[in-house]
Amino acid sequence: MVQALLHSGAELADAALEHLLPSPDTLPHSIHRAMRHSIFAGGKRLRPILCMEAARMVAGDENIPHGAADLGAAIEMIHTYSLIHDDLPALDNDDLRRGKPTCHVVFGEAIAILAGDALQTLAFQTIAALPTTPATTVAILRDVSLAIGTGVGPHSPLPPGMIGGQVVDIESEGKAPTAELVESIHRAKTGALITTSIVSGGLLGLAHHKTPEAPVTRDHQDAIARLRTFGEKAGLAFQIVDDVLDMTQSSEELGKTAGKDTASIKATWPAVFGIERSLKDAEELIADAFEALAPFGPAADPLKSVAAYLVERKH
Repeated sequence: MVQALLHSGAELADAALEHLLPSPDTLPHSIHRAMRHSIFAGGKRLRPILCMEAARMVAGDENIPHGAADLGAAIEMIHTYSLIHDDLPALDNDDLRRGKPTCHVVFGEAIAILAGDALQTLAFQTIAALPTTPATTVAILRDVSLAIGTGVGPHSPLPPGMIGGQVVDIESEGKAPTAELVESIHRAKTGALITTSIVSGGLLGLAHHKTPEAPVTRDHQDAIARLRTFGEKAGLAFQIVDDVLDMTQSSEELGKTAGKDTASIKATWPAVFGIERSLKDAEELIADAFEALAPFGPAADPLKSVAAYLVERKH
């Protein structure tokens, strides 16, 4: 079941990305070709799939709700922009991503930086144009922007998002990792974007589930809260497994340079707890994530199957 779901979800995400991104012949050629190079380098599209499946579950429909594929594509753009920048010489200085040369290796640092910037900008442009209510658009924009930020804003203090996690990750290199440090980095750098993939999909699905005039009820709020818990648990489990794979798989299997976390003395889960405990923690987190979706019944099965894949994958 899960392989068919992943395949069909990736196809939907790729189709959305294809129609949203400029063609390689659109001027200026260099930036658009760089964007497409990284977007279409062979990613699994896990974040768009989680987004679409959350939308489908909340909407209570057999089909993916209208606009969910575009929303998932926007989140994939944000994810890819973060990877482009993360691979730059000033950060991880990596020359391999998804089994292909990284963006700056092919197009140079300047164009790679701008390609990341352009993907983030196009992501928010895409979200702003979603076929949903203005209130839902604003709610999604707020959740996504907080998830990729540094933890500041009109309602500070807030948990740090992806960029905040990246900063802490950089500044902690070479230091002895602690459990508290590793968890804070993982929840922000990786977990926040996975969580908002699921929550934003739920917000879109909720708008399809109720009439535009109907108020948001306590049941609706509970559904979103449960999706957030599910995302936080699954996102942390995903990164724990990623840490383990970095230590146990080859570069060819991973599609990126293996062992860099260890070589850089990065704060990782296995560095603190060891591989066996790390895998057990990931399994327990997924079990807790499943529990959060219990009220949704069988409708949650596709979303659960994707989450299970996150901890069972080998690359």
